[in-house]
Amino acid sequence: MNRAGFLNRVVTVKDDERAFLIRDGRFERLLGPGRHTLFDPFGHCSAEVVKIVRAELPADRALLMQRTHPAVADEHVEIVQAGPTEVAIISFDGEPKHLVMPNTTRAFWTSVTSVEVERIDTAADIRVAKRHLDRIDLARNTVVVQAVVEAHEAGLLIVDGELTERLKPGRHAFWQVGRTVRIQKVDLRPTPLEVTAQEILTKDRVGIRVTLTAFYRVVDPEKAAMTTGDLANTLYRLVQFAIREAVATRTLDEILAARDEIDGQVRGYVAERAKALGAEIGEIGVKDVILPGDVRELLNKVVEAERVAKANLIRRQEETAATRSLLNTARLMEDNPILVRLKELEALEKLVEKVGRIDLHTGQGAGGFDALLTNLYRLRGEGGETK
Repeated sequence: MNRAGFLNRVVTVKDDERAFLIRDGRFERLLGPGRHTLFDPFGHCSAEVVKIVRAELPADRALLMQRTHPAVADEHVEIVQAGPTEVAIISFDGEPKHLVMPNTTRAFWTSVTSVEVERIDTAADIRVAKRHLDRIDLARNTVVVQAVVEAHEAGLLIVDGELTERLKPGRHAFWQVGRTVRIQKVDLRPTPLEVTAQEILTKDRVGIRVTLTAFYRVVDPEKAAMTTGDLANTLYRLVQFAIREAVATRTLDEILAARDEIDGQVRGYVAERAKALGAEIGEIGVKDVILPGDVRELLNKVVEAERVAKANLIRRQEETAATRSLLNTARLMEDNPILVRLKELEALEKLVEKVGRIDLHTGQGAGGFDALLTNLYRLRGEGGETK
């Protein structure tokens, strides 16, 4: 190596790079693409090569360059400083890439990349414009609150704890800069409410368990959101209070016989209070009345006894009707001998149907077969009259 080569330093910079030339710890100039020979006999120089295509450089270095070498900074760097209520969308060659947060400074290379900066004043309009929403990566920032309100829902916009707007179905997004934004969605469809079994003492001191099903619907979302933190749980407690009051003032027999009245009483109690919560009560019905084991056995015995008594009554009524029919038949037969004879023949016919074989014995003294027929049925009477 010759003496001149020993005293020089060679730095090669590619097209997608730039190099910071530092001499004695101070930034001297920016080296562009190419081969650079630096005269540095005492080793006072250094070159830091960095990528600049769609790239970002540290904000403190960019600000220092802007102060010490403003011409270089204006040519190669775009410095973006966002205010307290401001955000900025940074696009590289027309493609959105970065979102600069409020009170933040960032710097980007502009040597070979076209850098576009769109500043947005979030204090002027809390709502995020659709053209901005399509350019922001919502998954990686916290300055935008968004929600999709379905057709069966109502959206409530709450800013710093104050309800400010009711949102229609659709996609909504808001800037959360210098404020706290929350979107609460309320389902407007009828919703079932199952009240599980709870043990209640009746007026006659019988412990029973009652289960109910109720349907409610939110009709005033603003009132529902502001009056209670959990509408379903509040309505659940109201139904519990109502059924306790309805059961405690009735005996067991009254409860079993008047379930429709209990449904109406519970519905009236809950509907009046639900209106103040922004809800409307639909149907309320008692599903099951669960009795203690001993009470259930007693009721089963009572029911069985009632059924036996009813069966005995029906049986006696049938027997009375049959006896009355026999009496009427006997009166008819008393006045009509031919009817008596017909009844005898009818009975004889039924008897013969059950006989499989008839043996006739015409032994001595019996008179033979003719005598048997004569005794069974006399063909002619004493006066020659056929019978």
